[in-house]
Amino acid sequence: MSNNRRRLVGVVVATKMTKTVTVRVDRTTRHPLYGKVMRSSKRFLAHDELGCQPGDQVQIVESRPISKRKRWAVETVVSRASESEVAAASVVEETPVVEAQA
Repeated sequence: MSNNRRRLVGVVVATKMTKTVTVRVDRTTRHPLYGKVMRSSKRFLAHDELGCQPGDQVQIVESRPISKRKRWAVETVVSRASESEVAAASVVEETPVVEAQA
């Protein structure tokens, strides 16, 4: 595997589409002046042939454009989510937003 494709490691956050997962990739940088560690994340759509579940840690690799927003593919599953993490992730996604009545 000695090609020049970029590879990123992230966590699967959504699997609502067919053969597509949403992967959140977190990164940390230091502020150039103040030195504080800042955390930022970005979400990528990735083609999934492996059957990932929310909470799985996966490695994604650059690929040819598969659809309008999908430019990545799941290469390997680094670690599977425990069943408690899967249940917690599904509860968070299904919780309805309640607006305050004025």
